[in-house]
Amino acid sequence: MSADVNGEARGIRARYRIPLAVGIGCYVLAVIAGMFLLADHFGPVVQVPLWIAHGVVLIILIEKLGVGQSSLYAALFIVFTSVLSAYVTGVARDDLTLQHRGIEITATVVKERLDPPQGRKGRNSYYTLERQDGTRVPGPEMETTSDLYDVGRVLTVIEDPKGELRPQTPGEADATGDVVGAGAFALAAIGSVGWMTWRGSDAARRRDEQKGPGRLRKVYKTVTGDHSTREEQEEKLRQALRTYPADRRGYIKVAPEEHPDLTHGRAARIAWEVGLRAEAVGNRGAWRFKETVVEEVPHD
Repeated sequence: MSADVNGEARGIRARYRIPLAVGIGCYVLAVIAGMFLLADHFGPVVQVPLWIAHGVVLIILIEKLGVGQSSLYAALFIVFTSVLSAYVTGVARDDLTLQHRGIEITATVVKERLDPPQGRKGRNSYYTLERQDGTRVPGPEMETTSDLYDVGRVLTVIEDPKGELRPQTPGEADATGDVVGAGAFALAAIGSVGWMTWRGSDAARRRDEQKGPGRLRKVYKTVTGDHSTREEQEEKLRQALRTYPADRRGYIKVAPEEHPDLTHGRAARIAWEVGLRAEAVGNRGAWRFKETVVEEVPHD
């Protein structure tokens, strides 16, 4: 009966947290899409406050999953990965647009310039290109992250007839890597929501194990007809800790429903008096006691 009732309690928590987690995940994806669209019309002066507001909303929402202070770090991670996803999505869109409407031509590098030096920061190279008929390739200068070409170099590039996008070589215009990268960053953000949901559920389970007599334990007491006093239950627990055999991992297992008036913390205190410690993790509906444990339950 212990497993059934505990499973029902976990199910109730899951039914509450899962819709909330799904809602947070949809909100994160909506923000990534919205900020991607806003990037075409607004600069950092508008975008930075919006990202900060997004982080604050995330902290509030993730706290409702029951993870405590971890919500701050989770929100920062989600904002960081969301920014990267929105940025890389923009790069992928430009590459896809260039592939769709661009024209492959042969052009010559007629001018080259470098970014001004800024400490150890890498310097991008910019190239002015001309067609074979001597007309300038429309659009911004072609850009590379390193000095790849010299003046006079003949290249095959894809130009944008509208002159809105930078010309690129066919290899640089491949958007596959950008699409995968944007998806990976978005997946990392959603994965963080899932991780926080699991942590919140696990923290709630631990709190349930350590809190005082509640509805579930009253159910046990009513069903079993156990009307023993708190003192009798404490003595029963002491006797169990002295006589129950240990399992293959060395733990003595006790059913909490047999001691409905005792908290996990009080049970830990009694175990400490007889030379044992109460395990706080991995109990699966039982109290476990051993001389050394992974995480000890605080004493009442």
